[in-house]
Amino acid sequence: MTLLSPALMARLESLQLSSRHRLVGRFGGEHMSKRYGNTVDFADFREYHPGDDFRRIDYHVLARLDHVLIKLFEADDEITVRLLIDTSASMTVGGKVLQAKRLAAAMGFVALTAHDSVSVHTFPTRGAAPRFAGRAAVPAFLDYVGGLEATGLTPFADAAGHLLSQSGLPGLTIVLSDLLTTEWPSLVRLRASGSDVTILHILCIEDLEPEFSGDLELVDRELGDRLTVSVTDDVANSYRRRVRAWRDEVATTARGTGATYVAVDALDDVETLLLQTWRANGVLR
Repeated sequence: MTLLSPALMARLESLQLSSRHRLVGRFGGEHMSKRYGNTVDFADFREYHPGDDFRRIDYHVLARLDHVLIKLFEADDEITVRLLIDTSASMTVGGKVLQAKRLAAAMGFVALTAHDSVSVHTFPTRGAAPRFAGRAAVPAFLDYVGGLEATGLTPFADAAGHLLSQSGLPGLTIVLSDLLTTEWPSLVRLRASGSDVTILHILCIEDLEPEFSGDLELVDRELGDRLTVSVTDDVANSYRRRVRAWRDEVATTARGTGATYVAVDALDDVETLLLQTWRANGVLR
């Protein structure tokens, strides 16, 4: 599956993810750290990872110890980007999971081309969260995200708790989900790590404006529960009001924690979102 066109990737290469807080990184990216002011000041060593700039390898250490380490400098720290992608069954409705994968691919691509590291977390969990580092990891990252499938429940509270339990430095956490779960308030916990948090709330026309009427049996996509309803104009209008109120509540809760909240339609054009709307709102720069 091709998530990003070559033309879009070429345009995205000039962008960076915005992070309002201090950048506390270890891997020598292209974000200027607020802690230091001299790019030639040596800071530390760390082990080499595929995709790292080979020019930073300390060959003296390699010759003496047969151990590949790279040198870190104080002024160019990377952002650790954590993508938390909803792959539950509700995301199969209306193209939501495809939109989530496209946006995750774009945000990850921007991060990797700036020499940041990216980890991909899903809920439900699909095994250990893979980590990608550097421009060379872009093909493997895009293949992994493109292969994600949506099925199962939406264990959002567990996903937030698991993410917080992982060791690592503060950076940027991006949540891509329809948040169709009673556990959505758990998003406030994500700020406990000290990371910046961006919530991409992806809904589709079937969520917002369902064209149903008459006597129906509704089936829960995740649980299989069935509910018989009679949809009149009054019921449909009440539903629309409740959906708008819920979406506003999610936005208010997210912003109240200091997170960035972005409402996304499953059919929104990705290029317009990234290169116009989000740049104007400070999600990308």
